[in-house]
Amino acid sequence: MAANSDITFAPDGIEPADSKASALIRNGLLAISAILMALTLYMVFFWVPTELNLGVSQRIFYFHVPLGWLGMMSIVIVAIASLIHLATGSEKWDSLAYSTAELGVVFASLILVTGVIWARGDLGWWWTWDAKLTTTLMLWFIYVGYLMVRAYSPKGSQGARYGSVVALIGAIDAPIIYMATIWWRTAHPELNTGPLAEEGDALGSTRIFVTLMVSLVTFTFLYVYLLVERYSLRRAEAALDDLHKIAA
Repeated sequence: MAANSDITFAPDGIEPADSKASALIRNGLLAISAILMALTLYMVFFWVPTELNLGVSQRIFYFHVPLGWLGMMSIVIVAIASLIHLATGSEKWDSLAYSTAELGVVFASLILVTGVIWARGDLGWWWTWDAKLTTTLMLWFIYVGYLMVRAYSPKGSQGARYGSVVALIGAIDAPIIYMATIWWRTAHPELNTGPLAEEGDALGSTRIFVTLMVSLVTFTFLYVYLLVERYSLRRAEAALDDLHKIAA
């Protein structure tokens, strides 16, 4: 083993303090996410009133909106982490970008799935080439493209640079998705509770808003927990690759 290696190992039976702190943070995030998810499910299915016009299908709104928000924010995080990696060369930022992209493709897939289910129940069709839907589908392809570039590009810094370029270009899609209902005529509903407040009673409107906010907080905590776990695993994978290089 090379003498200048900076990889160290803790003595058997002794857990480093930073590992204990990291485990405490992860367990805390998991516990908070579980509690908030139970509260969210109760509010969505038992506490919030059924919307008069859309009926039961409107309840998917409380899942679709948080998924959409986090799916769009993920590509922005990937781009920012990639940009910092390009500027500093730090593998930690590349690990964050890669981990966020993997999580982003999951959330983007759930955006599309919940969206088409809602559209089927509300509008009667599974899919239409609406501006909002099309740009969201493009986001999914951007995530897949990023991961494919990382999988098939040369390992190391060169593959990370290729992926960074994809992420920086792909981040342009996030504001386009957000503004799609304003810039173009679209069948996609506005992401606010205004129309529901006008058609329902005041208590119903308040409950709809509160439930949506709780759901946003819940999915944000869940997202952070999943990202922390995936990032930790990614760093472990990187350390294992370093060991293989040193052993070789």
